[in-house]
Amino acid sequence: MFARFSSRSSLAALVAAPMLVGAGSLATSGAAFAACTGPGAPTTTETKCLTAVQIPGNPLRSFDISWVNPHRAEYYLGDRSNKGIDVIDTRSLTFKRTIGGFVGVKLNAAGTAVNNNISGPDGVTSHGRWLYAGDGDSTLKVIDLDAPNASAIKDSISTGGTTRVDEMALTADGELLIVANNAEDPPFATLFAANGDRNFNSTRILRRITGDPAIIPAGAGLSMEQPTWDPKTKRFYVSVPIIANNPAGCNFGQLAGDITCDGGLAVIDPTDGSTVVGAFNAATNTGIVPLHACGPNGATVGPDDNLLLGCTPANNPFNVTTLVINAKTKNFANIGNITGSDEVWFNKGDGRYYTGSNRNCIIAGKRCDKAAQQAAVLGVIDGTSVLIETVPQGSGSHSVAADSKRNLIFVPQVAPLAAVGAGGDTTAVGAGICGTANDKTGTGCVAVYSHQVDRDRDDHDRDDRDRDDQDHDH
Repeated sequence: MFARFSSRSSLAALVAAPMLVGAGSLATSGAAFAACTGPGAPTTTETKCLTAVQIPGNPLRSFDISWVNPHRAEYYLGDRSNKGIDVIDTRSLTFKRTIGGFVGVKLNAAGTAVNNNISGPDGVTSHGRWLYAGDGDSTLKVIDLDAPNASAIKDSISTGGTTRVDEMALTADGELLIVANNAEDPPFATLFAANGDRNFNSTRILRRITGDPAIIPAGAGLSMEQPTWDPKTKRFYVSVPIIANNPAGCNFGQLAGDITCDGGLAVIDPTDGSTVVGAFNAATNTGIVPLHACGPNGATVGPDDNLLLGCTPANNPFNVTTLVINAKTKNFANIGNITGSDEVWFNKGDGRYYTGSNRNCIIAGKRCDKAAQQAAVLGVIDGTSVLIETVPQGSGSHSVAADSKRNLIFVPQVAPLAAVGAGGDTTAVGAGICGTANDKTGTGCVAVYSHQVDRDRDDHDRDDRDRDDQDHDH
């Protein structure tokens, strides 16, 4: 994900079998010692570190977005380090395969860091047997998950750009797909007819959608990020990290110095035939809604037709909260003490939002754009938009997805800096989670967290009984 301009500025009873299998798969690799240790696996949080799944092949230097299909019991990760989509079984918590055919990691001109704009895979989403993934060469890969690796990619469709196909979202029936070319200048989205429940591929481009140049001007490195689909309003909602003149006279990148413009939320009706999304029109519920104190990367639909947006100081250094906005009324509220999110996810299984907040503020202040002010966490927010907790993660942990049937949360961790160089984890947190705390050749992993809904209910009932007993004694 990441906007292009950002460089500027009882547990054992619940899952005993998967835990043993997952831990075993790590141990046999020879790279794991004791997964789920250290600050990323606290004993005081509701969200517990369960195990860590190692990905074979190259160490995880760079990855992007992840996705879970609970009906297939599969987790998918855009793994640039291994040039493919990693698939994890969410029942046994074991690695299944990597579907290759992507460009992989591409470095900057100096060869010192990963160039996200042209690396891939990037965004990923799925419906039924069909997986859709963006690549660094501006192509959408259409993957049949029922096919073997050698023939899994059924199509590679160019969106006509020169940089990556990034974030994407499907309608609930899997018939329409929207993808964002976030690193183009100006950025654009592409609407596809997708495969739905068919057993053959018929994916094709319907139209390109751009932003009104008065709102998303060319030449300033602006972006489009994570979209989401709301089945109630039948609209796609796309995060726009920065828009011009929000507020009037702000700096969106046309001037030197701090970015002072906030972002927007593009509301797109896939059936109206429009190719340009302009100012918001309440009558049609389309257009770009200006946001306050939020430059969003992530977007997800939660309860009561609310959308949680992953605001981040990577876009505007003064954006230090997370925002929830109602899809119908556009009324909003800011959630304090959590920010810096990239991918965000609502888990219907436990009614909680999870945020991949790799730039969360650890030092209170009006701005939070310096590395010393930030740390990576997994944010946990309940359905009423209250922050429950933050769980430390390895630096760079910006991706999150949850299995709603099993209430498991997946957070990939990059390998240590000592193992992969620039882009690697600069803390000891990820290594502790992955079980490689004492090993400089650690390879990274996908951490698996569990939220036991039944245990929380039991605790709540016990509290109620205690209060009833106290009332009776009095």
